[in-house]
Amino acid sequence: SLHDALPIYSLTDTSRDQQGNAAHPADGDVASIYPPPQGCIIGLNAWLITNGALTTHSHPDRNRWLIAIGVLKLLKAVLFVSMGFGVIKLLHKDVADVLLKAVTALRFDPENRIVNVLLEKSALLSPHRLKEISFAIFLYAALDVIEGTGLVLEKVWAEYFTLILTGSFLPWEMYEIIRHVTVLKIVFTLLNLAVFVYLAHVVNEKVRARQQPSERVLVKKNSAS
Repeated sequence: SLHDALPIYSLTDTSRDQQGNAAHPADGDVASIYPPPQGCIIGLNAWLITNGALTTHSHPDRNRWLIAIGVLKLLKAVLFVSMGFGVIKLLHKDVADVLLKAVTALRFDPENRIVNVLLEKSALLSPHRLKEISFAIFLYAALDVIEGTGLVLEKVWAEYFTLILTGSFLPWEMYEIIRHVTVLKIVFTLLNLAVFVYLAHVVNEKVRARQQPSERVLVKKNSAS
């Protein structure tokens, strides 16, 4: 019959044959005993372990927080580039008039004290001053691109570079908060402070990890002598 003609394979028969070679295979030998199915998407990203569970091993050493900080830096770069081009468009224009039209379009009160201060400040902006502001914005964006790209690619130099730059900007940011407190300044300063503390922790852990092998070699030499 068709049932008798077709061979029947069971997991128990297969496991009995394999137990003759290895009663308790090690984790590293699991792939040779239970190879992942060819042409199967699951087989490309998972290993079949002894208890039958599937565990994925896609980049276990990647630091997701560093990558997230890098993406945040790149998004900031896009924002600053947009701001830089916006400042360039204001060249040879009445900045106060442009700002007044924006305030009116957003339905803010033109008689508001903060709006009046902004209008007075914007009236003093010369084309030369606008060029300096746009250059500073583009420079800040370029630094964010370098930091973000390096962190997303998980380069060690990017960790040190971002740590040094973030730490150097913190005193200035705190001074700006003391001079004039705003919610936006506080949020940005707290974010940068969190990034600085986390990067300092990551760099410190990596330095300690590199020092441990050399310390073990030194201990072995001393014990041998």
